Amino acid sequence: MSKATLVIMAAGIGSRFGGGIKQLAPVGPNGEIIMDYSIYDAIEAGFDKVVFVIRKDLEQDFKEVIGNRIEKQIEVAYAYQEINDIPRKYQEKFTGRTKPWGTGQAILCCKDVVDSPFLVINADDYYGKDAFREAYSYLTSMEDTGKMQICMVSFVLKNTLSENGGVTRGICMVDPDGMLAGITETHNIEKEGDKAVIRTDGEAKELDPDSPVSMNMWGLTPEFINILESGFDGFLNSISAEDLKAEYLLPTIIGDLLKEGRLDVRVLKSHDQWFGVTYKEDKEAVMSAVRKLIADGVYPSVLYR
Repeated sequence: MSKATLVIMAAGIGSRFGGGIKQLAPVGPNGEIIMDYSIYDAIEAGFDKVVFVIRKDLEQDFKEVIGNRIEKQIEVAYAYQEINDIPRKYQEKFTGRTKPWGTGQAILCCKDVVDSPFLVINADDYYGKDAFREAYSYLTSMEDTGKMQICMVSFVLKNTLSENGGVTRGICMVDPDGMLAGITETHNIEKEGDKAVIRTDGEAKELDPDSPVSMNMWGLTPEFINILESGFDGFLNSISAEDLKAEYLLPTIIGDLLKEGRLDVRVLKSHDQWFGVTYKEDKEAVMSAVRKLIADGVYPSVLYR
């Protein structure tokens, strides 16, 4: 069986979740968290290793809640995303920084623990079985075309909105051959009945609710990490010390590489309903969705026996 790794980004602080560590909030009948379901789906699809990207100060809690348990199911490794984990020449420039450097840095932290094609996901998003099957199939059958090949699993915008506030989504332009042509990071998309809207200066602008969007589910290769490394240096060089919120983000990085013609991105499609815990109020809806998936036979009531 071909090797493929699941990389779960779990270092986000979860400020909008109201103080708790949102990635570790129980949503299943036996205290399962969203990651349990993602890992279960990934193992079922064929993935043979999981890498957790966490903050060092969360390690103990993380291992108690999920890490130690998952080690019995699949090979586990850890990567640590820290604010000060940047080249030494930039350490002094960014002493005031309190926010992590974003998803690009999260993947960069994995360079010593990832040695096969890998799928990146967020810890607090539920993606559905379809997405993992599609991604595994792609990652284990990539052909050498002379240009770097990666993939993205896209979701339908209306399936990814929260009832409890605005969300950020990468809205994708896909060409007729199913390749990514461009991606626009769009902030504060709100659900209004069947509509998806963004507000600027009080004006509501409607988006196509059937647009394909990125949910940070990327299929990458170890070579991609080398590109991230050189790009991170350029990114840190280009931002000012006062810019405490600038982030090195995968959709932006991939969008730039796409424009430069340095890679091709195959867009895989999932029509599953996404759900996740962006706001504290989302938790009840997620628990209800999990109960329904169990009632429908998608998951056993006890995931790992």
